Amino acid sequence: MTKGGKFKTVVAALAALMGMASEAGAAQCGSTGAGFEAWKQQFADEARGRGVSASAVAALMGTRYSTATIGADRGQHGFHVSLEQFLAKRGGSVIASRGRALKQSDAALFASIQQRYGVPPGPLIAIWGMETGFGNVRGNQNALSAVATLAYDCRRSAYFTDQLYAALTLIDRGVLSANSRGSMHGEIGQTQFLPKTILEYGTGGSLDNSANALSSTANFLRAHGWQAGAGYQPGEANFAAIQAWNAAPVYQRAIAIVGQQIDGGGGARR
Repeated sequence: MTKGGKFKTVVAALAALMGMASEAGAAQCGSTGAGFEAWKQQFADEARGRGVSASAVAALMGTRYSTATIGADRGQHGFHVSLEQFLAKRGGSVIASRGRALKQSDAALFASIQQRYGVPPGPLIAIWGMETGFGNVRGNQNALSAVATLAYDCRRSAYFTDQLYAALTLIDRGVLSANSRGSMHGEIGQTQFLPKTILEYGTGGSLDNSANALSSTANFLRAHGWQAGAGYQPGEANFAAIQAWNAAPVYQRAIAIVGQQIDGGGGARR
């Protein structure tokens, strides 16, 4: 073997060993709850190595595998319907009617948000109504357990590992606690922010408070390209920001339609 060939062989062997070491050190995902406790121990060691505090690690160690979260994650069928069916199921006409009343009763709040972020009341109220029925259905799952369960589950482990580290950071900052409640995937508050979204776009204060949640939602939309004064129907400049909020096309169109009905632009579908 030539010297060059030997060098390549050594490099390949070292790379393989590094890969094996990396795999050995990483918390191993699973598809059932059987390995969850062992995974927590592994993840806790990794978290300590990344500087996560003892109190946040303790909160992680108190989490439980959530079969309800797994069932919800693997059984999402609500977006595979027509626009008309989706609006009927979510109560689009009721959201629009109540939204118009809220726009009037909380006019000062929405004016302040629009002045600061450029987002009019309609899409914010539509999101609020669609996500939690204006705060009435925020979920009663242990949020940290839900996120930890999905970080452990192999289906979307990488995505929810980021969410779990964000949640632990929020616990360190006192924004979340080990007992915070949320929806099946760990979404928090009036407009349902995941932990990483709270870190990146939260404007301060509890997202169980409607004013804080709506301001944070407007901040998210602005950060995703919302232009003050531009339209937000499909094909218009601000529709892309609504698309960033939720990946389901039927949800995006529903927000645009209901928002337009609230803002007084009619309900024409495009």
